[in-house]
Formats: sequence, structure tokens, C-alpha cells
Amino acid sequence: MPHEAAPNPPSTGRFIALAIDDAPETLGLVSAALEDNGMTVLVARSGEEGIALAQRVQPDVILMDAMMPGLDGFETCRRLKAAPASSSAPVIFMTGMSDSEHILKGLQAGGVDYITKPVVIEELLARITTHVLNARAIQSARAALQYAGQNVVAFALDGRVSWGTPNAVERLTETSLLENSAASPALLVWLAQLVSQPMSTAQPFSEGRQCLVYLGQVQGEIVVRVKENDAGSEDERLARIFGLTAREAQVLLWLSHGKTNRDIAEILTLSARTVNKHLEQIFHKMGVDNRTSAAVMADRALHGA
Repeated sequence: MPHEAAPNPPSTGRFIALAIDDAPETLGLVSAALEDNGMTVLVARSGEEGIALAQRVQPDVILMDAMMPGLDGFETCRRLKAAPASSSAPVIFMTGMSDSEHILKGLQAGGVDYITKPVVIEELLARITTHVLNARAIQSARAALQYAGQNVVAFALDGRVSWGTPNAVERLTETSLLENSAASPALLVWLAQLVSQPMSTAQPFSEGRQCLVYLGQVQGEIVVRVKENDAGSEDERLARIFGLTAREAQVLLWLSHGKTNRDIAEILTLSARTVNKHLEQIFHKMGVDNRTSAAVMADRALHGA
């Protein structure tokens, strides 16, 4: 029976889809239906073949069978998303299994969605359109960050670097924070805590001169900003910008790093009462009435965001 185009199909005509599945009948069904809806479809019968095609063609979306002999869909996805030549195409898993364990495994491997077999073409088209448009928006945002010289890195849930501006990746590679393009054990612990933590309460991660600040999650990736953990130059800038004393600037700097009053007292070898007195003066000079506003203003002053 011929495949009919979906009524009022989404604007998929310019999309290139790569379908990776060891089952010829699934490949035939999916490719015929998507081509009927104006998409260009490439097919691969194994994970290795799919990786080679993705590197040559750079598809807009990848449809992945989860269970394949040899290199299964999960490992194929992990390799496609591995830095430095990671594919930006969203990966949608096609699977006959809908239990939470396999769904979670697919998301942890770098996938963005899953659809159960037998595939419902109208549902697949809608999901493809949503994820491709989201991926394009993210690519535009990444290009803007890179153009602006921002130091940003995105980690997959398993700690792999999935994307980053060149300067940020280079800075982390020169430290012990990355091992084979993946987070070190200490950094991985911090990343794992962020998954279920509100952004407002997340503490920065510091090691040596590098400080990682949590920016949020986008399509299952943890996004962080990399900055120099150089209190000397930054506190001098804060003192100059807000008219603070040297000690007040140091207190404000650590406040902007998310430290509590007790933390600041220990770091600067002060009493908690002295920290409170410094904060009172800081708030007055900055024209704010709480620590959150002061921290936001300090962060913007230092990083322009």
C-alpha cells in the first residue's frame, strides 16, 4: 500500500534524515514515508556505516534503532556525540521497548527522544520537525556565543563534552578537569549534582585557576561557563566599578561565586560578624538590599552577561 503524505505536513522539505537500522523493512517503511513528505533520506544498516555517513553528510536528524548487532544504537549515539567532531543532529531512537531503563539509556547516550515500533509516521514527522528546529536554534545560539568570544562548554549526562566554544574546550583540556574529552571524577560528581538542583542554588566548581559556573540544561546537556578563578584581578575590577575597599571587593567576589557568609569568613579568615558588616557596606554602595542582587550585579560587571 503506498504511503500517503501526512495532511498539512510540516516544513520538512529541506531536512536530511539519516536512518540507522539493521532491519530492511523498517528502513524501507521509514525512508519511503519521509521521502513522500519531502525529506531526503539516507539509510545505514549498521552503527559503523551510520557514523561514516553522518561524518560525510552531516544530516539534520538521525533516526536510530536502539538494538542492533555489533555496535548497538546507544554506543553508536555516544560515538556520534563524542567531542571534538560531535554531530549536532538530534538523535531520535526507534525501539520496540518502552521501559524506562532503555529510555534513560538512550537519553544518557545523547539522544533527545524516542519513538516506539511500529513507527507512527505522523508522530515521527512531528517529532522530527520539533527537534530539528530546536537544534537549529541551538546551533545559532552556539555560533553567537563563539562569535562573542564566550567560554561555554556543554556536557552530556555521562560527563562527555558534547560541545564547547574552542577557547573553553582548550582551557579545560590543558587542566586535569578533562580526561579523553570527558569530565574528571571530581568534576563528574559536581555535574551529577546539577541534574536535580535549581540553578539558583548551584555552587561553582573551582580547581586551580579554572572556575566552572552552571548556566542550565539544554536538550539534556549541562551547560557551564569557564572562567579564570583569579580573585586578584577580578576583585580589583569590582573595587573600581562599585567604589569598594579591597576587602569589600573580595567579599563581593566570593559572594558572586555563590559562597555563603560562613564560607567567605573561612576563605578570607574573617569572623562572620565582620563579613556581615562588609556586606552592609557593599549593599549600600551598590544600591541594593540583598545578596542575590549584589551577586547578579557583580557577575554582570565581570562577565557582561
